[in-house]
Amino acid sequence: MTDATDLNDSTKITRWKHRVATPLRDFLRTEAGSAGVLVAAIVAALLWANMSDGSYESFWHTELSLEFGRHGIALDLREWVNSGLMTLFFLVVGLEARREFDLGDLRDRRRFVLPALAGVVGMALPIGIFLAFNHGHAGGAGWGAAMSTDTALALGLLALVGRHIPVQARLFLVTVSVVDDVVALIVIAVAYSDDIRFMPLLVAALAFLLTLVMVRAGVRSGFVYLPVCLVVWGATLESGIDPVVSGLAIGLAAAAYTPGRNDLEQASDLFRSFREQPTPELARFARIGLLQSLSPNDRLTRTWSGVSSYLIVPLFGLANAGIVIDAGFLGDALGSRVTLGVFFAYVVGKPLAITGVSALVTLATRGRVRPGAGWASVLGTGTIAGIGFTVSFLIANLAFEEPELSEAKLGLLLAIPAASLITWTVFFVTNRLPRPRKAMALLGDVEELIDLIPDVDPDRDHVRGPADATVTLVEYGDFQCPYCGRAEPIVRELLTDDDLRYVWRHLPLTDVHPQAQLAAQAAEAAGLQGKFWEMHDLMFTQQDHLRIADLLRYAGELGLDQDQFHDDMMQTTCKDRITADLESADLSGVSGTPTFFVNGRRHYGSYDVQTLKEAIRVARVRAKIAAKRH
Repeated sequence: MTDATDLNDSTKITRWKHRVATPLRDFLRTEAGSAGVLVAAIVAALLWANMSDGSYESFWHTELSLEFGRHGIALDLREWVNSGLMTLFFLVVGLEARREFDLGDLRDRRRFVLPALAGVVGMALPIGIFLAFNHGHAGGAGWGAAMSTDTALALGLLALVGRHIPVQARLFLVTVSVVDDVVALIVIAVAYSDDIRFMPLLVAALAFLLTLVMVRAGVRSGFVYLPVCLVVWGATLESGIDPVVSGLAIGLAAAAYTPGRNDLEQASDLFRSFREQPTPELARFARIGLLQSLSPNDRLTRTWSGVSSYLIVPLFGLANAGIVIDAGFLGDALGSRVTLGVFFAYVVGKPLAITGVSALVTLATRGRVRPGAGWASVLGTGTIAGIGFTVSFLIANLAFEEPELSEAKLGLLLAIPAASLITWTVFFVTNRLPRPRKAMALLGDVEELIDLIPDVDPDRDHVRGPADATVTLVEYGDFQCPYCGRAEPIVRELLTDDDLRYVWRHLPLTDVHPQAQLAAQAAEAAGLQGKFWEMHDLMFTQQDHLRIADLLRYAGELGLDQDQFHDDMMQTTCKDRITADLESADLSGVSGTPTFFVNGRRHYGSYDVQTLKEAIRVARVRAKIAAKRH
């Protein structure tokens, strides 16, 4: 059923901005914000190492031990950072990978093939370049230091040097980097772990299997998992394998999903009980209920991503980047096979491998498997992937002794500005292309996955705007929801765009908004008399007055037959229509309001005017690219 009315521009209120970010975009913004902190830590480490009289190395070699009766762990401070705190960094990497598999584009497993191949070849080719410089020489044993992209730093610098690039480019980099990290940690476990002990490794494996069993059984309390995860870490360390592997494994085990309406309703009931009897016990139950409505992945990400980005990774940089650079060392290192091998492995090998594999797979499959972003984005992803830091420094510390260790670190540090400059150049040139070519170069022509189920049906849905619009904006809303009320003038401003179609679907949150269901029925009843949008607009101006008497009064103000309106409200026809929208929300993974979809793709992030306009602009560009392709 399609209703159309002129927009009432007289209803204006202050624009409102509310952040509802997915963990992925939170993660990307956090990494971008922390890039400067990490660079500052690297600079501080270099200054400390070069301006002190050996205090840098002596400090980080200070031993710290934890004793548990006759047992204990004794590591120096650098090892505590590299093998202890960095486990949490790889936990966040694993969480991000799992989230993409559960909620992101990697739900379509075919989309994992190309970045996986790019990640593997993106490690093999740099290793080959490094060995070409060092084959038959002592430095050849450190080939593992020349293969792994630093996810955090690369994402951060990509945001700085590649402004306004599409999120698909970042997603491609994340996927390539996750494969990169998994393979690199396997390399650490197999090639750079000496004297591996079987029994501790078995204990670690059994403890990890126990975590999987608890996940499968639905155990959600973090306090239950903590001791088991500590056992995994400690047993892995005791086995002789670098325990950072355990962080990645645990992250990959943490499922990601959007909160279900049933879970949210149970949380509301617990909070309502606390509101009625505000006792400490009910407060605890309410808090637990709220937390447990979120997925384990979401809870862990929100707990550790900021700590990882702003504390752990910069601390790792401070502990490892300090090398003494004087004229003698610089002269020797710039001609060293190790330094040159590492530098060219990253700056040349990474972009050549990632871009080359993407092109070859696209050609071999005749375009059936191709990157989810345009070729400029793929090239920029490849060039920024030429930044190695965390895993590379970890392997360098395991593989090299001085002076090769400092030479390898210098090559890694020099690759950071070089890769950043090349990436900036790629996007600088791309941004000066004509608009259609620039759009294709950045976005590509791969069809996006559709999140909205079912698709918009003009014969069933309430539609506002031109039927042939390029972009369709769908909102799941609740007439009593204050956030929907604040978003309403934003939607009305967007609808001044004459190439935008707007669709409203009902999602009354009856557990927190007792009049929402009745208001939805009132809108449907008004729609039967051709006044759906008028009632929609009027109720949003009167959100605090949605009782039955108020709704009947509004029907009179709109010139409706009030008796017919009242009878229609109570008919199953209106209720069934709302139930259908609720089922659609469940199928589309929607549990809160307002939730927006742009051309069938769920909109994550702020829903202020500028953010939604940008999402609509990108969707329009993609629609035009798709139209040309067909």
